[in-house]
Amino acid sequence: MIDLLDYVPIAAAGFAVPQFLPQIRKLRATGDSAGVSPSWAALTSVNNVAWFAYFTLSRYWTALVPSSSATLLAGTLAVMLLRRRRPGRRPAALIAAWAITLAAAGLVAGQVGLGALLTAAFLLQVTPSVWTAYRTARPTGISSGTWLLILGELTCWMIFGLHAADPRLVTLGATGIIVSTLMLARIYRCTRDPLPANG
Repeated sequence: MIDLLDYVPIAAAGFAVPQFLPQIRKLRATGDSAGVSPSWAALTSVNNVAWFAYFTLSRYWTALVPSSSATLLAGTLAVMLLRRRRPGRRPAALIAAWAITLAAAGLVAGQVGLGALLTAAFLLQVTPSVWTAYRTARPTGISSGTWLLILGELTCWMIFGLHAADPRLVTLGATGIIVSTLMLARIYRCTRDPLPANG
């Protein structure tokens, strides 16, 4: 018997494949990076390499498409942002250390070790994004289209995680829904608030 929930990763792929295109297009068109974190984009790319390995070990073949797409497009966005605003040594060192930690966990402990780290990976990944968005007075560079697609994708992963009894995917999905809602609320508030008067 066919279980339609087994195909939820295909829906997730539909949201994930073009996920970073709205942000890339907005940055290219306006040059405005206010509120957009380079560390978020870099960590997203790094983490999705690890998710690709996890999905391969778990034999979630349909999940390879969104993870590979996010790796490529988030990496592209990170390069674009870093050309405009280079991070300090500390963020760069932390991202490199995290990448090494993920690789070591995968090599030493395989799927279980990698999955354990990936449970916390998304929270680590999006923290710079939320921090930057809420610390920037007018985060006009953030694309609502990208965060709506992230919300759609991670809602799918939570549904699939519940179906597959995979606590890592449930955690990923639930965290993603909360963070996406926070980011969309910040964008909405920015668009509603009037520009400060000159003088």
